Amino acid sequence: WICGAHGEGNRETVIVEEILLENLYRNPEGNYSIWDSVLYSLVRREPNITALLNTACTGAEMDGDSIRAVKAYQSVSQTWYRVESRFFADCSGDSVLAAYTGAETRYGRECREEFQESIAPETADRKTMGMSCLLQARETREPHDFIPPEWANRYRDDLPFKLRNPDLKGLQNFWWIELGGDGDALHDVDLCRDELLKIAFGVWDYLKNTPQNREKYRNWELEWVGFLPGKRESLRYVGDHIVTQNDVAAGGKFEDLIAYGGWTMDDHYPAGFRAPDVKPTIFHPAPSPFGLPYRAVYSRNIRNLFFAGRNISVTHSALSATRVMATCALLGEAVGIAAALALENNCTPREVPVQELQKRLMYRDCYLPGFRYPAPDLTREAVLTVSRGEGEGLRLGLNRALPDHCEAWLASAGDSAEYRWDSLRKVQDCRLVFDSDLNRKEKNIIALRFLDTPRYKLPETLVKSFRMDWQDAAGMWHELGIFENHYRREVLMKLDIECQALRFTLLETYGAEQVKIFAWTVA
Repeated sequence: WICGAHGEGNRETVIVEEILLENLYRNPEGNYSIWDSVLYSLVRREPNITALLNTACTGAEMDGDSIRAVKAYQSVSQTWYRVESRFFADCSGDSVLAAYTGAETRYGRECREEFQESIAPETADRKTMGMSCLLQARETREPHDFIPPEWANRYRDDLPFKLRNPDLKGLQNFWWIELGGDGDALHDVDLCRDELLKIAFGVWDYLKNTPQNREKYRNWELEWVGFLPGKRESLRYVGDHIVTQNDVAAGGKFEDLIAYGGWTMDDHYPAGFRAPDVKPTIFHPAPSPFGLPYRAVYSRNIRNLFFAGRNISVTHSALSATRVMATCALLGEAVGIAAALALENNCTPREVPVQELQKRLMYRDCYLPGFRYPAPDLTREAVLTVSRGEGEGLRLGLNRALPDHCEAWLASAGDSAEYRWDSLRKVQDCRLVFDSDLNRKEKNIIALRFLDTPRYKLPETLVKSFRMDWQDAAGMWHELGIFENHYRREVLMKLDIECQALRFTLLETYGAEQVKIFAWTVA
């Protein structure tokens, strides 16, 4: 599951939202395999990505404190690769380049005194949160037998489940089938996988074959088991700033804020399933949203190394809130744009102009709490008229509805908005942000498929079709395009026109009579 910030209006946008909307469009059943294909398709359609799948980093060539190249091996094709670059981003979660580069890292739990963190242990140790094995199951109209493998664990009573409810109800996905936090999260993964599979198949055997459950779950069948353990924590890089529990609790009011979180400090017990008498996790409260700084996504001692995901520069306590996937996705978005800026400015990650980074993130509909996207001059200089209501919010730069504030233009099918200038203007970029309902609750996949589980569908608040027109110096209108079957939140168009006016017309929504248009800017 993709989890992220709690609270109204705090859903993460840009690439992660693009992926989730594609999933709603293509995968209404919440199927794991189709979900995999959605992720794969996103990479395949991007011309600037060379994907080396099934490829493991095996070393690095250093030039002082900079990485010159990374070496890797692809086992399926028995091919060695050497990847040379100005900059590298380690988004592996496990900080795989650390051992080859000498990058400074941290592992395990800091002591309470080091950063004055109240939820940290009194003594530092090398314990982490564990890794989990997830299941997907389906309710049918006929009974299904289950024959467990001979190596599966056998559970005949509920003692192992005192604090872990295995019942097939609600949002159960068996995240508590978890091990490895009291071992070596880097080097013992295969051992953990074997033990996790014993537990996972044993739990399903308990649900299907014990007298107390046999009749209740007779019509359920196991559809999918995660054979790759889902990690929460291992090796973390050290940046110019280490985010702590206190940073999270204070809301992360950083000047160099480039992403945000909003998950609780969800600190899993290291022994996991092997400690049936201990709660599997403690949800320490955290504000939502809380900011994350740019100084936590590049290395303190390797000049050209970025990182994003669960291996950023945080303490163990802060990681318990920053490690979830939607937060990691925002960090990845920021690192990608920062790398582009480093190339443009011929500078190190540390020297990237942060205000420009923030501006580009917000242009792409990245929400930065406390910041607004500054409308381009061409947008501010135009006279804006709308066919109904108040449209000024289109260029105020908030781009989402917050619990106590919304600046969107409210429009229905047939409504239009127009930018007009006092002379011909060159328009090269057009940007729109629609309403994808940032308060919707669905998950990217469905762990338990009940008979009455509704199919996923795109938000009714989303724009399905729209039209763009432009006016020449003689006052003649020309069609720029009719865009149909649209299911994106964000629209970015490259234009090359000289016009007196530009007009947007809403043609159809996905069901709502009135929708919010959060942004329309031109440059």
